[in-house]
Amino acid sequence: MSKLKLFALDAEDLEVVSAHLQDAVARVGDIAWMPAQKRFVVIVNRFDWAEAGAARDPGHHRRRTALHFERVAAVRRRGIRQDNPDAVLNLLAIRFEETDTPGGSVDLVFSGGAEIRLDVECLEARLSDLGPAWSTASIPAHESSEAPGGPPGGTPGETSGGGA
Repeated sequence: MSKLKLFALDAEDLEVVSAHLQDAVARVGDIAWMPAQKRFVVIVNRFDWAEAGAARDPGHHRRRTALHFERVAAVRRRGIRQDNPDAVLNLLAIRFEETDTPGGSVDLVFSGGAEIRLDVECLEARLSDLGPAWSTASIPAHESSEAPGGPPGGTPGETSGGGA
């Protein structure tokens, strides 16, 4: 399995990044906004959907991955307590709404109603795997109302065991 590197410069690119990050888990302490650099970074453990169930590798894996957004003017959080850096968030989707071309809002949508909104001058995002994959016995699953277009069936969270 090779490391994934993706760039997003428009809403369509961001949909691809979002698909690769669906069901990623992040600690609140692994989320940072650097206003002086206009950069927002989140480090996640992403479920490797591209490799899930592939004939060459029937196991399931997660990877440590960094997601960077550049040209971020403001960050707003809803439903996320900053006083608990070990709290875990489950990423469902990332969406971009252009409001003032080429700027707009990027929404990182998490389970439980938590959300982070980035006001960006333009969409400039980068996803980079940071290291090797590790095996996990669990496969994320959702109710269809929670993650449109996501994996079918089940309930939010992992279907068996830990491994996040």
